[in-house]
Amino acid sequence: MGEIVAVVSVHPSKVGGGAPIFIAEDEKELQSSAFLLEKILDASAHDLKNGTMILVNHR
Repeated sequence: MGEIVAVVSVHPSKVGGGAPIFIAEDEKELQSSAFLLEKILDASAHDLKNGTMILVNHR
């Protein structure tokens, strides 16, 4: 079972919850922010294909 450790989205009104949320200006910033956070948090980035990516710790 994984734990969502962060959310990156271009749609601020469509995300919420207990994990930190990062808002990106566009798809390019979404991708670069998510992949940088993936390395920093030692997590896996998963693209939900709707302008949102989640970072999951699978430990």
